[in-house]
Amino acid sequence: MGMLSMLSISAYSQNSEKTKILIVVTSHDKLGDTGEKTGLWIEEFATPYYYLIDQGVEVVIASPKGGQPPIDPKSELADYQTESTKRFYADSKAQLVFSNTQKLAKVKQEDFDAVFYPGGHGPLWDLSTNKKSIKLIESFYNNNKPIAFVCHAPAALKNVKDESGQPLVKGKKVTGFTNGEEAAVQLTNIVPFLIEDMLKENGAFYVKGEDWSSFAVEDGLLISGQNPQSANLVGEMLLKQLKKQ
Repeated sequence: MGMLSMLSISAYSQNSEKTKILIVVTSHDKLGDTGEKTGLWIEEFATPYYYLIDQGVEVVIASPKGGQPPIDPKSELADYQTESTKRFYADSKAQLVFSNTQKLAKVKQEDFDAVFYPGGHGPLWDLSTNKKSIKLIESFYNNNKPIAFVCHAPAALKNVKDESGQPLVKGKKVTGFTNGEEAAVQLTNIVPFLIEDMLKENGAFYVKGEDWSSFAVEDGLLISGQNPQSANLVGEMLLKQLKKQ
């Protein structure tokens, strides 16, 4: 065998062992009937995205509609900028990848080691009812692969079932944006449902930290974070679990 062939096989072998995580973001940009825009809360994408790629993880981004996902304009205000969001806005390569998300219908659980859902209010409207997303989460979970959510992203769990047909979150420790945090941003009467209430109604053991504090919880394969401040912690917990496997 030639040296070139051996190098190619070696490179393939190394690449095939690389951890690969799917990030699923919203495609919904309307904040109910307010006439205002919503979408993805950019910090909740940028923070875990850079944490994961800096650790050598391969990341693929998908959304229901594909292409450019909507970013919540409020998350772009100066008060909400972090090191990771500043890095994203200065990173033309990351922005190009982000603007060309794959269509959710075309991604397969088999190609990834785990799935991560960032929040923003958008998922309350689209990912909570998207059949492809629901089946995808079920497929990851049923194949012993971690599923992670932060802030409003647990909305995507609303209609996800376990193999017995019960809500996947039933009896599990889960967190997400609190009723108090939703009241603080004055959207309690705008959103289609409250994350905290929905999780409790589905039989979850809902847990939370102080409003706006970094708080995340792990229950088996299910990892969830409370708010934007928890995004990095969820990324850390996700990667730690993958390394244990």
